[in-house]
Amino acid sequence: MGIGLDLPIPFGWFAVAYSKDLAPGEVSPTFLFGQHQALFRTESGEARMLEAFCPHLGAHLGQGGKVVGEQIACPFHGWQLDGDGVVREVPYAETMPRRTQEGACLYSYPVQERNQMIWAWYHPRRIEPTFEIEDIPEFSDPDWSELETYEWEIESHIQETGENAVDIAHFVYVHSARTMPKANITLDGCRRITEMVSLSPKIGEDGTIDLSKTEDSYLISRNWGPGMSSQTFDRAFKTVMMGTMTPVTNNKLILRFAFTKPRNISEQFNVLTNGLIAETVRQVGHDIEIWKHKLYRDDPILCDGDGPVAKYRQWFRQFYDEGAEDAPIRLVG
Repeated sequence: MGIGLDLPIPFGWFAVAYSKDLAPGEVSPTFLFGQHQALFRTESGEARMLEAFCPHLGAHLGQGGKVVGEQIACPFHGWQLDGDGVVREVPYAETMPRRTQEGACLYSYPVQERNQMIWAWYHPRRIEPTFEIEDIPEFSDPDWSELETYEWEIESHIQETGENAVDIAHFVYVHSARTMPKANITLDGCRRITEMVSLSPKIGEDGTIDLSKTEDSYLISRNWGPGMSSQTFDRAFKTVMMGTMTPVTNNKLILRFAFTKPRNISEQFNVLTNGLIAETVRQVGHDIEIWKHKLYRDDPILCDGDGPVAKYRQWFRQFYDEGAEDAPIRLVG
């Protein structure tokens, strides 16, 4: 794991599952943000996520719990809670306990479904969402392919993995870029945009590659908060990728890549697109090896060719809660 990572878990929207992986009536246990949760989809199709342990005698709702209509039933005694964490039914009680009539008994994570994923909002003091993520148009366009997905569990902090998007020099020394890419980086509110141009072998209109010539290759990378990014690869062919970064604890995260490509492309361009996807995935392995063994330096010595690493860290700091000492206890198991 990364060395010296004592950074807290940032707040934001984080991907907890692909929408297709949670059917109506299904329940799934999760452990994210150093906390246990029960993720479920009601019979009407709404995704909900509660803190995991039943307010009755503490059974884990995600381990054997069952969906009953719009509610989840505890596997221990059958208590039923709705998606807001309110106890709606105790099947063997003649009178509902007073505390169940005073409002929610469990915390309900704000949840939304966008870009074919289920997203949950995490904040250490359970403050309501302060920004939104955005839709990637290609992910809902029938002219674009079904998602091709990849997933890694990485022992590092989420801030470290995101820093790669502004660390321009590493593209040469880790990913073997021919020359130092040219990049324009914008940090604006919860958004980060990196527009990068690099030299690549020339591709003809028929998809043939001419290694004797080079042309500009364009990559636009965007972030919405710490948990969602998109990358658009635009040359003679186009590919769109969504990257999601979800903290498990403060020093472990789940990284997911989801790719889509146009359905109506030639066989040759399809081969090139598949090659780009395979190469992007392969290069993640190079990054992981660095993240696993590197030391996080609060005050690194930087040079003018590194990219705006210091500005990125200042931008990322907005997602740390200064009042986190008052937050619910974070489990670390």
